[in-house]
Amino acid sequence: MKTMTNFYTRRELLRICGGGMGSLALHALLAEQEAEAAKSPLAAKEQHFTAKAKSVIWLFMNGGPSQVDTWDYKPELEKYDGQELEGFDKNTGFFTGNVGPIMKSPFQFSQHGESGTWVSEIFPNIAKHVDKMAFLHSCYTESNNHSPALFMINTGMKRMGFPSVGSWVTYGLGTENQNLPSFVTMSDPLNRGLPKGYAQNWGAGFLPSVYQGTWLKPQGDPIDNLKLQGKKNINQQRALLDALKSLNEDHAITRPDESDLETRINSFELAYRMQQAAPEALDIGNETQEIHDLYGVGIKECDHFAKQCLVARRMVERGVRFIQIYSGGNENARSWDGHNSISKNHGQFAGETDRPIAALLEDLAQRGLLDSTLIVWGGEFGRLSIVQKGGTGRDHNPHAMTYWMAGGGVKGGMHYGSTNEIGNEAVENRISVNDLHATMLHLCGLDHQKLTYHLNGRDFRLTDVAGNVVQEIIA
Repeated sequence: MKTMTNFYTRRELLRICGGGMGSLALHALLAEQEAEAAKSPLAAKEQHFTAKAKSVIWLFMNGGPSQVDTWDYKPELEKYDGQELEGFDKNTGFFTGNVGPIMKSPFQFSQHGESGTWVSEIFPNIAKHVDKMAFLHSCYTESNNHSPALFMINTGMKRMGFPSVGSWVTYGLGTENQNLPSFVTMSDPLNRGLPKGYAQNWGAGFLPSVYQGTWLKPQGDPIDNLKLQGKKNINQQRALLDALKSLNEDHAITRPDESDLETRINSFELAYRMQQAAPEALDIGNETQEIHDLYGVGIKECDHFAKQCLVARRMVERGVRFIQIYSGGNENARSWDGHNSISKNHGQFAGETDRPIAALLEDLAQRGLLDSTLIVWGGEFGRLSIVQKGGTGRDHNPHAMTYWMAGGGVKGGMHYGSTNEIGNEAVENRISVNDLHATMLHLCGLDHQKLTYHLNGRDFRLTDVAGNVVQEIIA
């Protein structure tokens, strides 16, 4: 400390004052950034209670995977193979005139892990991770038709116009990365089409549209207009957006009831930030050859799904909140919709997804991310235990389907609920779609009864007026 009789040299004075001014400038800049983030509807929010899951990756097997040919082993099917199912309601499935007898699984099952979990031979790689997974064998839904069943599993309602699970989670928690979409969805190659209902499956419904999913195109540029157009540089782009933002804000002031205007302003800002951050996040070329080999990148059978699972891991690393990956396109042979041949259909789609999913579980665990990432596997409904006449496939079944979860606070190596002896109907500890959603939200630290949105005089929620958390699977 200088005394009154000592003087600073000019150089010392400039150094001290300059450092102080720099600190003030830095403090002001950080405060401005924090204030800007706090204004964002996607700013990170506190959980209702402490939970492990910070991100969700939903591996959606579109079309309706058969529980009795994947994870719900039923040896009684072989015993009753070829016999008529007495008392069966032919209206259970979608094709009421094509009801055949009971059909055994064309696949062999064997036990894996310390849990002794029975797994179909079509999942040799995922089978190595069963001790990380909690199986929910008694799930059921309310429709045997793809579109309403897809809406039900994605939004909690059989009709369109309601927010998807990903939208509710990002509405409740925001996102930890303001430079990337909070909710991302990926689909099969374009020649297979999108799931029935299309973007409604990842839409925001009546929530502000800023919470809707961002679809990454499976071919070409994943997101349109990520690259600067023409000869414009980043400073010119910023100046243009600042002018546009000023005009939009003036416009919005006179229209306070139009919430979409604020969403539009935010979307322009997010798009600008994404031009800087998204290309790097989506570039799997930065990964090692060892990681590419682990996921199956470059292997024809599973290349597209492998790349998507690897992108999902990169998104989680960068703080993206919710990622959904669809295996299977529109219907029938283009999805898990095995009407004609379960063996051919499920053999193909399991072959496309088995290695990448196993790699995702292994990779997340090695990086210390599995504990904070909830992995969910399942489709819109299950399939009947009887054969569909005219082939060796199975029809839709809303009364029984298996889901599994891993990571994110889930108790591994366990099985909850059960179906009857031929796997045709959930009978013990039945789990509705509302229960499934309540459990997913709970694992993310959200109380499904408190996560509400006020609209038209009432509070709406993902689980409507139902839903119970399956506490038994929570670690």
